[in-house]
Amino acid sequence: MPEPDPATTALLTVECQSGVVGEESALPELAGEARDSGMLGRVAALVDAAHAAGVQVLHAIAERRPDGLGANDNARLFRAAGKLPVRQLSGSPAVEVAAPIAVAENDLVVRRLHGLSPIAGTDVDALLRNLGIRTLVVTGVSSNIAIPNAVFDAVNLGYRVVVPSDAIAGVPAAYTAEVIRNCLALVATITTADALLEQWAPA
Repeated sequence: MPEPDPATTALLTVECQSGVVGEESALPELAGEARDSGMLGRVAALVDAAHAAGVQVLHAIAERRPDGLGANDNARLFRAAGKLPVRQLSGSPAVEVAAPIAVAENDLVVRRLHGLSPIAGTDVDALLRNLGIRTLVVTGVSSNIAIPNAVFDAVNLGYRVVVPSDAIAGVPAAYTAEVIRNCLALVATITTADALLEQWAPA
């Protein structure tokens, strides 16, 4: 894989928030997979390496207002989310970036109140263009929904997309490998966290 230029590359973490992948997750099966597979630790390592290499980091957070104003209700997923014991409410601990991922002062945190994509209908594209970003590294959860949405949206917008295969997760665990092989590999460059860490290591 050609090495992305750190000056024109951004790292996007998708829904790596306490209420999704943390100890008090609304989705314990997904959170367990994110932790037990080592995905969460690898995302944290990539974020640290990006900070050191001058790669811009963005954290995409899914949340909703306590009154639900503006949130989707046009799919079973959205209706089920409103009934979960842990809700991703604006201003709550559930929508903070989950440990062990570190948030630096110049990281951008993009919050959305609706939809399935961390890019469509959010500020992500405008922020990336203003920063001169051409390559987007996509990490996080889930390989079931938000990650494919992010990859396809970024490709449609003209970005080169890189997906470290061991820095995304979904349920069941075997599904992630299938979606990478049969879907994401058709439109994105597939790599590993270690390969990116090596590229972003200090000279």
